[in-house]
Amino acid sequence: MVVGALVLDRIFGEPEPLWDHIPHPVTVMGRAVNAADEMLNCGGRKRMMGFLAIGALVIVAGGLGLIIQRLPYPDFLELLLVAVLLAHKSLVDHVADVAHALRNGLPQARTAVSHIVGRDTGTMDHSAVARAAIESAAENFSDGVVAPAFWFLILGLPGILIYRIVNTADSMIGYKNDEYAKFGYASAKLDDLLNWIPARVSALLICLAHLDRGALNAVFENADLHRSPNAGWSEAAMAGVLGVALSGPRSYGGHITEDPFVNAKGKRILGADDIERSVRVLNRTWCVLLAVLALPVLLGALL
Repeated sequence: MVVGALVLDRIFGEPEPLWDHIPHPVTVMGRAVNAADEMLNCGGRKRMMGFLAIGALVIVAGGLGLIIQRLPYPDFLELLLVAVLLAHKSLVDHVADVAHALRNGLPQARTAVSHIVGRDTGTMDHSAVARAAIESAAENFSDGVVAPAFWFLILGLPGILIYRIVNTADSMIGYKNDEYAKFGYASAKLDDLLNWIPARVSALLICLAHLDRGALNAVFENADLHRSPNAGWSEAAMAGVLGVALSGPRSYGGHITEDPFVNAKGKRILGADDIERSVRVLNRTWCVLLAVLALPVLLGALL
């Protein structure tokens, strides 16, 4: 099932004509998170309300998955829904768009990268744009491809729907600012938990796809330098394979962070070529992921 879904996603991605007529499932999830935010993010017990909100969203998502499994032709519906909830093609397309924009000028590149990162982009130079795009490529390969596939394999359709609603909630309310530091706490922590194994699997897949022992060393030496308990793994693997330095200082809401570089010895002057190399890394790693998942199916058919 997941092998077919990966292939469908790789071929069709996000067909815009379809989503022009019906809302994308992740869009629906976003609306649900927004409704929970508006209803519960108030009063003096925001942390408790945040636990209540994510708990309700998880129950609804998991219950919906169980209901769909009992509809007519459940296998076909599952295949389509899982393919929609994977995001490899849309990820590589968006990252490649940043490389194309960077070749056409910095203003276009800043606009393009702002679609895939949450940091301030208005003052980025060429290297900062490229670095942000490459980091997004690495992190979102784990969040958008490996993690959804993993949770589908573990818990079926309820698993991938629960993962996606938690990941969506984290992206919307998991910020450490005055508005969401308490209310988004539960969503952020649950997202960290659900991504713990997939993040590490993603890093290993990137290294395996390139048979790169140096990249593997970079992972174990640098993954914990990242502010996130998970994002540093795939970013360190990507940095090691490309021979570049990622992370480092960046701006959020006008505030410059002091994050250390991941793979600090790597190249720091980056450009469109480096972004395109990261896309090739993702595609090669996707092929390895597909092969790993398809192998048991092939062996079962042969035996």
